[in-house]
Amino acid sequence: MKILHTADWHIGQLFHEYDRTYEHQKFLDWLVQTIHSEQLDVLLISGDVFDLSNPSAVSVKMFYTFLNKAVSINPELQIVITAGNHDSAARLESPKPLLESSNIHIIGLVEKNESGNINYDKLTIPLKDKTGIIKAWCLAVPFLRMGDYPAIADCDNPYTEGVSEFYHQAYAYVSGKKEAGQAILAMGHLHAQQAEITDLDKTERLIMGGVECISAAAFHEDIKYVALGHIHKAQRIGGNEHIRYCGSPIPMSFSERNYKHQIVVFEIENEEVKEIKAIEIPVSIAVKSVPDIHKTMTEVLDALAQLPDSNENIELAPYLEVRVLLDRPEPSLRYRIETAIAGKQVRLATINVKYPVNTADKETPSITPDKLDELQPLDIFLRVYQSTYSNSVPQEMLQLFNQVTQEVSQIREQ
Repeated sequence: MKILHTADWHIGQLFHEYDRTYEHQKFLDWLVQTIHSEQLDVLLISGDVFDLSNPSAVSVKMFYTFLNKAVSINPELQIVITAGNHDSAARLESPKPLLESSNIHIIGLVEKNESGNINYDKLTIPLKDKTGIIKAWCLAVPFLRMGDYPAIADCDNPYTEGVSEFYHQAYAYVSGKKEAGQAILAMGHLHAQQAEITDLDKTERLIMGGVECISAAAFHEDIKYVALGHIHKAQRIGGNEHIRYCGSPIPMSFSERNYKHQIVVFEIENEEVKEIKAIEIPVSIAVKSVPDIHKTMTEVLDALAQLPDSNENIELAPYLEVRVLLDRPEPSLRYRIETAIAGKQVRLATINVKYPVNTADKETPSITPDKLDELQPLDIFLRVYQSTYSNSVPQEMLQLFNQVTQEVSQIREQ
């Protein structure tokens, strides 16, 4: 049995206000062809199908058109989809009645009985070969929200210990169904311990202040493969070949510009995982950071001048992040950059401004509230400017500030 693991599609994402429909469509078309060329039996999608909980009609149509093409080109393909934290679990599950007669399984919600016990049967999917024989069981676990996992009394971390207990109970349930010759797989949309993360992961993917990391020990040693989503960098967890993030299929931020975007394909034979391989996904539109590190305005303009000239396919031009090091305010910053890239084969997405590190801040004592009242506006202005730009206030700006304060004083006297 041959299985493909993918996750974190984020269909419908706007990249600094640029629509990414073209990129997602190119990926999905490539994935359909890969499903065919690899002669796959199972497709696992581990969460964050959509970027928004209320995706647009275009995004929804794109997703279900993909499902139709995938099963048309491979009628016996089994697909298991779980909800991520960006997905609406109920909305993702809404077409389940239409799919009950197919081999497409969508798991968004964790159902419980009247006693409050988790219905693990709803999360347990049998994976069958082309002859209809069960070769593996898949624990299709979506992103677990508060109340989805067991409550552990007197524990240090209710989330991590609750999620770990969830997987332990799920394994215990499926092991009672498992027969000789059948493997157990698991899916998850979570932050695993030791996972390498990017700046975007720090701001968007962490959900509980960094205390939500799940240990690899949460997955029983008899689980032969753990298909994870949530972290966008493809990687193994804890040195385990079989516990993996496949990563995002397209770069979701400039911090992901050097990632090798991929899917993971593996085989199950006699209860064992074999032939794990990563297949790199072609990037349809590149993301560029110019320069590679923050530099002065003069150096930035020189670097932008070296960019290639535009052609008729400007809508497919790379997204551009411009990295500038400033030591003073630059009111015309955007205008100067837009002028520099006029006629270049790039699309400006963002300007990333950085200021010199101010080592003096560590030596300057903090100001107490009573001392703050004693400071004059000029004192505050000088301190703020120095703290922000690690530089003294230019004379012309100082003159303007003094002029403003004098005008304000005159108005107050009137």
